[in-house]
Amino acid sequence: MTVVATVAGEATGRLRAFVVAHLERAARHDKHPVYDFFFEYYSFRPAHLLRWTPGFGVLAPRDSIAWAEFESTEGGAILHASAFPDHRVSYLKWACEYLEAVQTREAWFACMGLHEWAMVFRDPNVRHPYVPLRLSRSETDVVVESQPLRCTHYDAFRFFTAEAAPRNRWPLTRATTTEHDQPGCIHANMDLYKFAYKVAPFLPWELTASAFEVAVTAREIDMRASPYDLSGYGFAPLRIETREGREEYVDLQRAIAARAAPVRAALLAGYRALLAAKTGA
Repeated sequence: MTVVATVAGEATGRLRAFVVAHLERAARHDKHPVYDFFFEYYSFRPAHLLRWTPGFGVLAPRDSIAWAEFESTEGGAILHASAFPDHRVSYLKWACEYLEAVQTREAWFACMGLHEWAMVFRDPNVRHPYVPLRLSRSETDVVVESQPLRCTHYDAFRFFTAEAAPRNRWPLTRATTTEHDQPGCIHANMDLYKFAYKVAPFLPWELTASAFEVAVTAREIDMRASPYDLSGYGFAPLRIETREGREEYVDLQRAIAARAAPVRAALLAGYRALLAAKTGA
């Protein structure tokens, strides 16, 4: 049995400023087109993001634990793998297969950040109506028309407009996610955060924090490359309508992929360990 002694408040302080800023904006009813995503699209509650855990099989000080799944024992509190819900074992198995598939697939950097553009293509509606577009509607459409759409991530593709979806190289579906996701994808790297919190509190909080920090950087790149004018929020655009902008985007895409790789490997190892401990396999 692993034993850990930590000051949970010091550990979670790593993300506290981000969470507090979100809560303050929410109290004022202020929208943020970049950061609201982490508490609207993703389902992990802000309070849970700051709730420390050492993961399963680790004895921790009782006063550092706020998760009901932990069992009080001599010397502290511990989370047993057996507490993981039986009905979610199938998810663990799928996630192990998915994470391994993405990890072993060659990274691909050819989407050029066009997914957000495809989400407004030839459609009067936009996902962030309170933020102006950088170009006119017709100019925005021309950018999409001038380049092939090569999105590999279903959860981006599913928001493409009806006019944009048939232009994508692949007709992506939820069922074929494992076949298409790859480690160069901004969204696949962003979603490592989802894999971390989906099994909370069974993985160490520090791994969730690392996945969250990768996701924040990926989201910033993603939205800087979008057709929205985010200068009012302090974000300089990545002008992917130009060759220089596309080259800069790919450089940043490669950097975030490299940063995400060890997080993905750690998540896969954690999922495998949890699955083995839960099932005895």
